[in-house]
Amino acid sequence: MKPRLLLVGEFNPELELHAATNSAIEHARRALNVDLNYEWMSTSDFAAGSLAGYSGVWIAPGSPYNSMVGALEAIRIAREQRLPCLGTCGGFQHMIIEYARNVLSFQDADHGEYNPYASRLFVSRLDCSLVGRTLELRFEQNSLAARLYGATKAQEQYYCNFGVEPSAVPLLKQGPLLVSGSDAEGEIRVIELPQHPFFVGTLFVPQARSTSANPHPIITGFVRAVIGRCEA
Repeated sequence: MKPRLLLVGEFNPELELHAATNSAIEHARRALNVDLNYEWMSTSDFAAGSLAGYSGVWIAPGSPYNSMVGALEAIRIAREQRLPCLGTCGGFQHMIIEYARNVLSFQDADHGEYNPYASRLFVSRLDCSLVGRTLELRFEQNSLAARLYGATKAQEQYYCNFGVEPSAVPLLKQGPLLVSGSDAEGEIRVIELPQHPFFVGTLFVPQARSTSANPHPIITGFVRAVIGRCEA
């Protein structure tokens, strides 16, 4: 059976990052010499059974989503069912919210793009926008991110105005979530769940740097995990 990957987000063929997302999957697929079907689904169409038959889910950039509930449900199911899950930019932000609500039990955890005056923000507007910036990252040794890159440092591009709320950082570090990548100031840029087959979120957008000659290591690792899930 051919592996199937679901991309959750509001696909717009004119949006550069969405085109880059499709291209990055093709880069990884060809590099691994595997066959893979992938398709998009709006967050507003996502329901409890939507991941049936899929071997992985990518929470795509482009927030605010039509349905925050749909995005969070996709992440929750992937996390609980140990389905390979990648979140980039807005996907990373929603992975933070889902984890805060359903693992740390902060049911009022919220996102500043949807509810800027919420009493418990876990994602808030950055003091300095990262749109269009390229910054150095440092990875925790022995993390999945470091293993995928084969290095403890990298340069990556950002397209976001929102990130982890500083006051929420100590709370996020109370559970099993690993902050596996940070910038030079120590701000959270990559998260992962060590006991999960592949559960990785990046505030940066790896697909923006992927090429056919140099597929991005995170996306290649994700596609490999999706293939492995189908073959298991």
